[in-house]
Amino acid sequence: MSASSTRARGARRPRLLGRAVVNLVVGISVLYTLLPVLWLVLAASKDRDALFGSDVLSPDHFSLGQNLKDLFAMDGGLYGRWYGNSLLYAVLGAALGAMVSIACGYAFDKYRFAHKEKLFALVLAAVMVPQTVLALPLYLMASGTGLVNTFWSVFIPVLFNPFGVYLGRIFSRGYVPDEVLEAARMDGAGELAAFFRVALRMLGPGLVTVFLFQLTAIWNNFFLPMVMLSDQHLYPVSLGLYTWNSAAVVSPEYYPVVIMGSLLAVLPLILAFALLQRFWKSGLTAGAVK
Repeated sequence: MSASSTRARGARRPRLLGRAVVNLVVGISVLYTLLPVLWLVLAASKDRDALFGSDVLSPDHFSLGQNLKDLFAMDGGLYGRWYGNSLLYAVLGAALGAMVSIACGYAFDKYRFAHKEKLFALVLAAVMVPQTVLALPLYLMASGTGLVNTFWSVFIPVLFNPFGVYLGRIFSRGYVPDEVLEAARMDGAGELAAFFRVALRMLGPGLVTVFLFQLTAIWNNFFLPMVMLSDQHLYPVSLGLYTWNSAAVVSPEYYPVVIMGSLLAVLPLILAFALLQRFWKSGLTAGAVK
């Protein structure tokens, strides 16, 4: 009896040790993620004197309302314009980009055409190419078509996402049975009707997953707008805050508004993930299993 209990304690010990290590890693990861956000929230509520005095944790120098007012009044209200631009680039671009990616993935999965697998291999290869490498070719193409320093020079490139096409094919294979499409065709549905009325409803979780990936990537996009745009009224939030942060070296009054602007800039992503997490989690799980 004592020997069996000793073996049980010996087997339980590695499990407890493994659980403790996992909990420690998770705790460090949570702190690594939350501490910068906590500092951002505290710093956004302080005035300039508290920021330069490293007195962020003190309850004094509370200036949240004034910082918010200064943010939207600085440089004639440019931040509101940048925020609207980012919403337009990110929300509309992510919605259209996700639809394009899912449609391309569906086509790769359900149709047969010449050199299909070779073309898909090119799509997978494109996933490995850093976006910064593409910035100069995209700039030359936009310059040739007269799109530089326009809304379209930033909006059009974000519509095409090779990783989204890959996910679209995976989701199509897992969510859309061929038998359902055959039944729709036998009922007289054309290919477009079969996609929009039958397949797209089944691909809802995949569409939301690709949308969230696209939304995050476009919202945080910095290098492409910096290359393409010179008109400050077309800047997204990321590029606008960068210019203010650069100006803060000689004009310290920009520091509080840059911090407050950074805090407001993370809110849409948090809101999107909170509202769509149910679809996103189910989509990621299905994509991983199938």
